[in-house]
Amino acid sequence: MIFFVIDFLRDTFGMKIPVAFSYYSTRMMLAAITALILTVFFGPRFIKKLYELKIGQSIRTDECPLLGQLHHKKKDTPTMGGALILCSMLVSMFFWMDLTHVFTLILFVTTVLLGFLGARDDYLKLKYKNTKGLSGRKKLLFQGLVGGLLALYLLSPMVTKAIHLGDWFAPPVIKEQILVKHQQEITTDVNVDTASASLKQLSLKEYASRIYIPFFKDYILSIPAGLSLLTALFIMIVVAGTSNSVNLTDGLDGLAAGCLIMVASCLALIAFISNNVDLAGYLNILYVEGSGEIAIYLSAFVGACIGFLWYNGYPAQVFMGDTGSLALGGIIGVSAVLLKREALLAVIGGIFVAEAVSVILQVGSYRLRNKKRIFLCTPLHHHFEYKGWPETKIVIRFWIVGLLLFIIGLASLKFQ
Repeated sequence: MIFFVIDFLRDTFGMKIPVAFSYYSTRMMLAAITALILTVFFGPRFIKKLYELKIGQSIRTDECPLLGQLHHKKKDTPTMGGALILCSMLVSMFFWMDLTHVFTLILFVTTVLLGFLGARDDYLKLKYKNTKGLSGRKKLLFQGLVGGLLALYLLSPMVTKAIHLGDWFAPPVIKEQILVKHQQEITTDVNVDTASASLKQLSLKEYASRIYIPFFKDYILSIPAGLSLLTALFIMIVVAGTSNSVNLTDGLDGLAAGCLIMVASCLALIAFISNNVDLAGYLNILYVEGSGEIAIYLSAFVGACIGFLWYNGYPAQVFMGDTGSLALGGIIGVSAVLLKREALLAVIGGIFVAEAVSVILQVGSYRLRNKKRIFLCTPLHHHFEYKGWPETKIVIRFWIVGLLLFIIGLASLKFQ
């Protein structure tokens, strides 16, 4: 909305608005500050309302009875705190992002749809105490639908044109740097081979079909146009996998929020760099015009999660619930797809990957090895609880690993 306000004040009142307000870097900082202040300011009122509605967290005791003893003090702590995070992010989006950009639309739709999915899951758990909410199959189908909609936009020119309405939601411009070799005559009898860089524009379909890995400039694989369904499946797996991985990580006070801050910060910096043609060229990465809008939303994401930690840090006054974890994980997954950093997401989100893999291995071992378990309890953070680690130590150590992965993720841009 900031651009509408600037145009209105300039055209109506002739006011001179500082040009800094149109800079991506400025709007990133303002988005983070806005989301943080909103979350902290409205937190007490929101938590009080949750208590009044008796929206309390139930404790898992069926498969891991010891958790009932370890977490008995957390029983009836308000959940669905993710609604506060998402609302703060959306308000920040409304103020500081370009509402006519297609990335804004994609991120808005992702937030609303997955936020609704998480809220529905939390509602069923609260209403029917003996149920686990939505079945895993239904969650996967809905998450796959969100990923499928993104794939449809990226892979179908007809859908891309249908969404483009006048000056609104124009397709993003994506360019890669290529080296053009030529000979330069230095003397009358000597020629020197030189090279100059130029930019080649990619189609959305070509862009979406490529797979990049950290520490390598060029893509390692380009899925053929005839296998677009394979590309769509890959996008759906990334979105659904990230959403569920964050959901599994959300089991200790501040754990998921702290790890999300580092992952979102890394992707925000990459999105900001990708939006600058000079920086993108220097670091040998794709230039994605308008990716600064992704950086702004992820900055709001970071600000909202920091504000949420004010109340979610040990001992937590509120949990984000599936309302937050499913939506925030999906936003991270969609952002990685739009920036073509899916493999890098697996690195910087290594904590989420480890949590999800621990569950997969545990279930596989239980079914295939005559009910034998690999871990004492899953997801992974509960395994360390069973070993006697204090909750705060587990969270801080997971944060430290997340910070290390964040640094590795940024270093991959330089060493490619």
